Amino acid sequence: MRKNVWRIDGRDANAVKGHVVWAPAKSIWNTAMFVLAITFAPSHFSWGAFALFLALSYVTLLLGHSLGMHRRLIHKTYDCPKSVERFLVWLGVLVGMAGPFGILRIHDVRDWAQREPQCHDFFAHRRGLWLDAFWQLHCTFRFSSPPRFVIEPQFAQDPWYRFMEATWPLHQLMLGTIFYLIGGLDWVVWGVFVRVAVGVTSHWVVTYFAHNPGPGHWTVPGAAVQASNLPGWGFLTHGECWHNNHHAFPESARMGIGPGELDPGWLILRALEKMGLAKNLGVPRAEDMRDDLEGARSTVTMRPSATQAA
Repeated sequence: MRKNVWRIDGRDANAVKGHVVWAPAKSIWNTAMFVLAITFAPSHFSWGAFALFLALSYVTLLLGHSLGMHRRLIHKTYDCPKSVERFLVWLGVLVGMAGPFGILRIHDVRDWAQREPQCHDFFAHRRGLWLDAFWQLHCTFRFSSPPRFVIEPQFAQDPWYRFMEATWPLHQLMLGTIFYLIGGLDWVVWGVFVRVAVGVTSHWVVTYFAHNPGPGHWTVPGAAVQASNLPGWGFLTHGECWHNNHHAFPESARMGIGPGELDPGWLILRALEKMGLAKNLGVPRAEDMRDDLEGARSTVTMRPSATQAA
């Protein structure tokens, strides 16, 4: 059975105490993409550029972020040749959110905080849509007592991942140059500016609603945040909408585990398995190994704000 991967040492750390601070590089990057997209998209629309936006957005978010970054790099829910792993993670870099180490840190610190008995509203997404959007897209959290975060050597010492981490924004420049040579400025605007702005925003939207009260099958006892499933959004979210399932079974490469829970990421992994490009696909642990879960609930109840209580 696969075990979940933990890179966080939370001893002597506190998931509540601290404050949200502006993150200049993150904010400037996201703001620039939004401003460029809004400014130039209307005047540089073409059906070819729009098709490029749709196709590349779906491919990079599905193969890159969901399969490469999330299910492989973060949770190691399946095995694959190193070349396949690096290619998928590179597609994840093209989404334009962060480099591989940045994604690891953002995810693992948030996941650790959410599994603590209490956590700050920054990690629990409790403070309302617009404030949470500002926090997540323009800020970071400064802990009073931070957890220790350590990336395993197989990634931290890998020259490819070190290069990806150091150069991740520049890959949009590379793409933009290729798009300009093929389709002109229309392709640059829609293939880079609009795609990155929409991709980053859509990732935050799914994160926000998947960690707020909603349907779910499982409860993780003692965790400050109980994730929700988002029925009907399987295709658009690449299977990431089944987040209640994912919190219960982080070892599983399959997120849509119930009837009618469409999981495109799992379908792609099964296809890669048949081609010999993926193996040891993780599945939910057996019934007799779920003592850490409480099952069969219909909705997640509203959580009190630990930050406000503190």
